[in-house]
Amino acid sequence: MLSRALSLAAFAAFTAFGLQVAKADPLPSWNNGPTKDAIVEFVEAVTTPGSDSYVDPAERIATFDNDGNLWAEQPVYFQITYAIDTAKKMVAADPSLAEKSPGLKAAAEGDIEALLADGHKGLLEVMAASHAGMSTSAFKQSVADWFATSKHPKTGQRYDHMIYQPMLELLAYLRENGFKTYIVSGGGIDFIRVFAEQAYGIPPEQVVGSSIKAEFKLDGDTSDTIKVAELFFYDDKDGKPVAINHHIGRRPLIASGNSDGDLQMLQYATTGDRPGLGILLHHTDAGREWAYDRDSKIGHLDKALDEAGQRGWVVVDMKEDWATVFPFDLP
Repeated sequence: MLSRALSLAAFAAFTAFGLQVAKADPLPSWNNGPTKDAIVEFVEAVTTPGSDSYVDPAERIATFDNDGNLWAEQPVYFQITYAIDTAKKMVAADPSLAEKSPGLKAAAEGDIEALLADGHKGLLEVMAASHAGMSTSAFKQSVADWFATSKHPKTGQRYDHMIYQPMLELLAYLRENGFKTYIVSGGGIDFIRVFAEQAYGIPPEQVVGSSIKAEFKLDGDTSDTIKVAELFFYDDKDGKPVAINHHIGRRPLIASGNSDGDLQMLQYATTGDRPGLGILLHHTDAGREWAYDRDSKIGHLDKALDEAGQRGWVVVDMKEDWATVFPFDLP
């Protein structure tokens, strides 16, 4: 009995030590340096009572882009891969569908250039054409099935495992300090809602994204929303602040993104008469991930990178600032 008591005491002491270490370094996958320091210093400033920069917990809103910011986006946005896989099956079953929708035809042929002609917008048009008449429940099940069976061509990992370990730590750190964390993405809202809670700890009601129209249908004792072949809202660029106001109703205190599509969201969070932190992820690691910015059609980063220096945004250099990129790289 005594030895068991000692063992429990030792375990408790070890656990307490581990918690102290975790508390001392809330972002263990971030290398020590000015980037990590800037994030921690901002969070401490806005959450410490009595601080000149203190912000009430109700106003602690943090918004995160998804593609290229919370998970990878190369060699093509993952939802495009899903759309291509889905379109190929649909056109194989009914070839006439390709003649009715140029976007669906492009997807079935794997014409990524055509799908990327206008960012996520071309993708949404394909989704509208391919999923019109489908219930939201059926769509979400289709996405879940795809995640369960599809693998990334470079890593061989499931697509919903291609998430960034340092960003998972940042999300957890912010929530521990009274922040409510949201995804604000150009990607499809229902697509992201399938995996966001399990992957990031962000529930469906805190996901904001692009969407196609839907209508309500009651059938006896069952009901659902049915997707309609028409774009409802494109949540990218200057659409992001509009969507944030519409869905959240509060201006973000922290905004995090990785491309020019996030520029206006970062501007929205960091202008005005209160504190604000913009975080811009710069993909610089060709070895562990990819290196791209101004010339890339995926995650194009040009104007936002220039403006970051002018506005004092934190630019995260993936190669220099991250000790680990993906959770599956952890020892």
